[in-house]
Amino acid sequence: MEIRDQLGRNIKFESTPRRIVSLVPSQTELLFDLGLEKFIMGITRFCIHPPFLKQIKARVGGTKKVNFRKIKELNPDIILCNKEENTKEMVKELEKIAPVHVSDVANLNDSYALISQYGKIFNCEALAITLADSIRKKAEVVEKLATASPKRKVAYFIWKDPLMVSGKGTFIDSMLSLNNFENVFTQERYPETNFEELSKMEIDICMLSSEPFPFKEEHKEGFKPYSRQVQIVDGEYFSWYGSRLLEAMDYFKRFHLESTN
Repeated sequence: MEIRDQLGRNIKFESTPRRIVSLVPSQTELLFDLGLEKFIMGITRFCIHPPFLKQIKARVGGTKKVNFRKIKELNPDIILCNKEENTKEMVKELEKIAPVHVSDVANLNDSYALISQYGKIFNCEALAITLADSIRKKAEVVEKLATASPKRKVAYFIWKDPLMVSGKGTFIDSMLSLNNFENVFTQERYPETNFEELSKMEIDICMLSSEPFPFKEEHKEGFKPYSRQVQIVDGEYFSWYGSRLLEAMDYFKRFHLESTN
């Protein structure tokens, strides 16, 4: 079997991979929901869904720094990475151990493509198709609800010191667009900002994400002078691009239904 990953890299397998190391939290959860739990050999300490996995699977480090010796000892058939979550240097080193599949997900279509690829790689295509179709149908409902309301300008904050936001070209930005929000930051990726810059913008909602920086209620006060509304939002629902999207669409749907009542 030969697969081209989302960076266009060709990966060959003599048989269906059965020993998996996953270095991306959202992809680990996706594997579980595709019925592949018993084949997951190693995960990162940030792979928190489902919670019990960290008790029964080997943890091999974080997403930026891993224990290569530990991964090698797990004798993986495949290692799963992501362009944004993991580094080029890591991937090069991991390729000495086993074939490495790298995902690159910036929008829902990329997510559907990744789910489809996993279906082919791990011989669970029927379940992968069902999962992608379910997410797609829920996303259509969210988009319809969202476009029934006026477009609002938002700033989506991911870090506090320095102050950082999600810009264009990110999966978060695609989720904002799905929800009929206009991202006030037009720079690519994750630019730094400051309150002086915010004061010159017209912002309807400052969204403070629960991850990677854990914004909480006490942080809201500092943003109130710069927008009409400040909200703490669940970062997993805006940035996890695997099976968690099913829950994310329900979360977005509730948001729009509540805002119209």
